[in-house]
Amino acid sequence: MPNYAVAHFRSVTMGPAVVEYLERIDATLHPFGGRFIVHGGNVEVIEGAWPGNIVIIEFPDRARARAWYDSPAYRAILRLRTDNVEGDVIIAEGVPAEYHATDILKKAA
Repeated sequence: MPNYAVAHFRSVTMGPAVVEYLERIDATLHPFGGRFIVHGGNVEVIEGAWPGNIVIIEFPDRARARAWYDSPAYRAILRLRTDNVEGDVIIAEGVPAEYHATDILKKAA
């Protein structure tokens, strides 16, 4: 089942460290099958407030998403982001193509 690294970055201090992070992150994703689905870009807020940017990276499964995040290659650049970006990062499980909203009720039972 695909899993997604989802980041909501509320504040970014753009500088050499963030540029270096951006230049190096792609190489950390490829060994784990990771690919950008959303990377900043224009958003339209239709409810509430959404300060900042969103990033979504797809992985084939949770194991590879965690292996990427814990990998020496990513750990080597992580501080370039965390020292300059305020935000939250999660890993969320995707759903199959045939999923319906009521399927969540089966998990609760």
